[in-house]
Amino acid sequence: MPEYKLVYFNGRGLAELVRWVFLQGDIAFTDERVEMSEWPEKKKTTPGGKLPLLYIDDKPVWQSMAIARYAATIANLTPQDPIKAAYCDAFVETAKDLLTERFKIVFAEKSEEEKAKEMQEVYLPNVLAPVLDKINKRMETKQYIVDDKLTWADLALARSLDDMTMIFGDELKKKYPAAMAHAAKIMALPKIKEWRATRPDTPF
Repeated sequence: MPEYKLVYFNGRGLAELVRWVFLQGDIAFTDERVEMSEWPEKKKTTPGGKLPLLYIDDKPVWQSMAIARYAATIANLTPQDPIKAAYCDAFVETAKDLLTERFKIVFAEKSEEEKAKEMQEVYLPNVLAPVLDKINKRMETKQYIVDDKLTWADLALARSLDDMTMIFGDELKKKYPAAMAHAAKIMALPKIKEWRATRPDTPF
């Protein structure tokens, strides 16, 4: 098997899904973290000038979804059926959108008070709630989001809702019980549970 090295900033961000997929697939990888102070120099050596990067032996792959999809494929977390695979992609992209819209607020040049207000008054009703409405309805009658078994779409949604739980807490559990129960089930998977308990404590 090739050696895998995942390179990202010292945070969960757009690399956390890849970590979860590798862990669930029992695939060994090096988790290399780049501090913000190191990034300007490191950026010069990266294809596309962005993180995350996945090195497969010495071959770099960039773009977070390309990396996550590759990881999910080798971890046997993608459906064989093309339509189900496409549905997985759609749910994974939806989960990513939840994060990227949040990051726009997190990294905006505003006070923490202004950011918290925007998360509650803009992000929650206009970004998160419409997604959770649909996921909650779907999970009222399903065990997994797409297939009849675990896929990377389940991991992606749970990973994004992991962050949302940190922000909004029990408010989400009360309003979207089926969606949040599904996320909790995924986060209780032994390898994911252990990782969440021991991973570096970072703000994003």
